[in-house]
Amino acid sequence: MAEEQTESYLYKLEAVLEEGQLLTVVVIAKTDERAFSSAENNLLRHTIAPLRIKELSLVEKKPLGRQGVGYVVETFKFG
Repeated sequence: MAEEQTESYLYKLEAVLEEGQLLTVVVIAKTDERAFSSAENNLLRHTIAPLRIKELSLVEKKPLGRQGVGYVVETFKFG
């Protein structure tokens, strides 16, 4: 039986590490479950030493297919 095609979404997730660092992860997935799994996999590949993730939260979810869909990720404040 063919799997039903569902819409893909652009997800923005935030990971809080045990060391107090905050990382933002953006992934494309069809379900929330796959988004969390993809985010965790991307975080694990991010560094050589394994990251100790304290919390992983879904911040935003947007449907793909529209022109201009994206996120602004604030990473650092100057001054």
